[in-house]
Amino acid sequence: MKNTLKYGLLLAGILGLSSCSDDDNNSSSERGTAKMAVRLVDAPGDYDNVFVDVEVVVVKYSDDFIDDEFDDDDDFILVDGELELDTDDEVYDLLELTGGAYAILADEDIPAGSISQVRLILGDDNTVVVDGETFPLQTPSAQQSGLKVQFNQTLEAGVVYTVVLDFNVEESIVEQGNGGYLLKPVIRASAIEATGMISGSLLPLNVPATITAAGEGIVVSTNVTSDGDFVLNGLPEGVYDLTIEAELVADVITSITVEDVAVVNGETTALRSITIE
Repeated sequence: MKNTLKYGLLLAGILGLSSCSDDDNNSSSERGTAKMAVRLVDAPGDYDNVFVDVEVVVVKYSDDFIDDEFDDDDDFILVDGELELDTDDEVYDLLELTGGAYAILADEDIPAGSISQVRLILGDDNTVVVDGETFPLQTPSAQQSGLKVQFNQTLEAGVVYTVVLDFNVEESIVEQGNGGYLLKPVIRASAIEATGMISGSLLPLNVPATITAAGEGIVVSTNVTSDGDFVLNGLPEGVYDLTIEAELVADVITSITVEDVAVVNGETTALRSITIE
């Protein structure tokens, strides 16, 4: 199964880069273009694997967007204010997209303007693995209308934007009475310029652990990598309490809390190494 993931730690400051010259960034239209990268991450879930077949990413512009402002030379094909991005048809294991890992779904120049929604159009190869057994993952309407994520952001011409889609697997999969599984996605969209991140590391290494940041009205979780690293991204500016739950001994969870971790928009708060005892 094709599953080409691009991993890395999300770095603060890649959004809101200074504009280049009009010759480099603007299309032949007066509106101009912005560069938009769409990345997929996931919160931890209690499954072996969750495979999602992403075929197309669509951005929907606000009602005031005028399609005919662009010339034929611009190569933008908008239908009812919607633009399909150049997306690789890939199957992603969402549970691998934690601890700072991510998948790049799309990365291209698009018309500047106000975006109201991002949609993921799925293919048919969606499955969930539970206790070693694979089950089809039903995705009503996801092949036609797509998984809809509200995202209100105005893209300015000549600026680079990175949009993070944070998939919450634990809340998105529903076990049905007939033994099947249904995908009712809970996805949070954020732009890196409007959020910050918390990074850190845990000791000892190779200990399964979940890190959760809780602030005013928001909870974000991730898993630690085998190298002991973690990244919590898409956090609005504010103060957060971190809860770390580690399995030092089989089936025994050790929990500690790191309080009052400050997050600033566009920056990464790097914590010292945390030792779990």
